[in-house]
Amino acid sequence: MFFEFGIKDFIDILLVGMMLYYVYRLMRESRSLNVFVGISIFFVMWLFVSQILEMKLLGTILDKLVSVGVIALIILFQDEIRKFLFNLGAHRRIRAVTRFFMPKHSKEKNEELLKRDIMPVVMACMSMAKGKVGALIVMQRHQQLGDIVSTGEVINADINQRLIENIFFKNSPLHDGAMVVSDHRIKAAGCILPVSHNLDIPKELGLRHRAALGMSQESDAVIVIVSEETGNISTARSGTFRLRLSAEELEQELTDALA
Repeated sequence: MFFEFGIKDFIDILLVGMMLYYVYRLMRESRSLNVFVGISIFFVMWLFVSQILEMKLLGTILDKLVSVGVIALIILFQDEIRKFLFNLGAHRRIRAVTRFFMPKHSKEKNEELLKRDIMPVVMACMSMAKGKVGALIVMQRHQQLGDIVSTGEVINADINQRLIENIFFKNSPLHDGAMVVSDHRIKAAGCILPVSHNLDIPKELGLRHRAALGMSQESDAVIVIVSEETGNISTARSGTFRLRLSAEELEQELTDALA
């Protein structure tokens, strides 16, 4: 049997291992790791009972549970499955292929629009950081954020430094929520973001940072945070922070993320 092991078998095992590792990471990030471990134990037990011990009665019962369990898993992990499919479609190499077929003038136009979108945000953040005005700005990338926009007040205005500063002014009724920027517009303000329950977040980071990290874990958006306590500017993207950014670093971070 050992000599029948070929390159296709090696690739098969490698792909299954990669798939299980990705599922493990997805479950760990979504706090469903215990469920994943429980399913794995049940699957191993099913194989042991039906294939090795060949217990017909118990094996038949477990077979029925497995066949129904597939539908139950789809319902139980619909958010994780949607996130997996979105990440697959938004993969950097796939996006690179789509950009390859984009006309040159469209690329230049998009770069110009990006520059026009980013600079008002950077200037507003620097101004608010000097005055220690807290801010939370969600910059949409590929994934639509309609569900987040619906939790706040729709604005749908041009991206403007003064408007951003007015939204987060301490006496403004919208300053406690998040502002969403998408499609080259300020879509909404006062939006509610999902809060991360990650225990590894440094204790000196407040609720704005937790909300930013939670948003970055559930979408591909890049979130800018201005700390009300320290005036430091940070970003959250793909579940990780970049802390204490300068104006140049913030501009570069947004350009890299939104390009």
